[in-house]
Amino acid sequence: YHAQPSQGTEQEKMDYALNNKRRVIRLVLQWAALYGDLLQEDEAAMAFLEEFYVSVSDDTRMIAALKEQLPELEKIVKQVSEEPKAPQKKHKVLLQLFNASDDRAQKRQPIRGTDEVLFKVYCIDQTYTTIRVPVSSSVKEVISAVADKLGSGEGLIIVKMSSGG
Repeated sequence: YHAQPSQGTEQEKMDYALNNKRRVIRLVLQWAALYGDLLQEDEAAMAFLEEFYVSVSDDTRMIAALKEQLPELEKIVKQVSEEPKAPQKKHKVLLQLFNASDDRAQKRQPIRGTDEVLFKVYCIDQTYTTIRVPVSSSVKEVISAVADKLGSGEGLIIVKMSSGG
């Protein structure tokens, strides 16, 4: 964050420092936006964010051009630090629907509410289990099935993950 070129005029050194600082701030903002809920559980990450915010605040006194990024950084730091911490550790669960049979896909039959689908349930500790639920199941019913399978329903959340690739 504080890299300085060893050569060049004072203006070139300031431009270089400003561009590097902006890049680092953007990177930290993206990191915090993507992993905010995980960061609140990590004391070192929280300490880093707070220290980084103070450092950027100090730098805005000398480099006025950084002031434009300060409110966004402040918002992220406050948002991550103010989120309520659950008394118990959350179980982050990712559900992935997969085909029970390739034959069914080839026959192209209409899906009925009584049909069952199989979900892979991924836990934060890199393990997974499977559950079978009717297509017409509500989110509450899916969470209940997961809680029954895992033996605990405390702190369960459903995360939908998709990929353009």
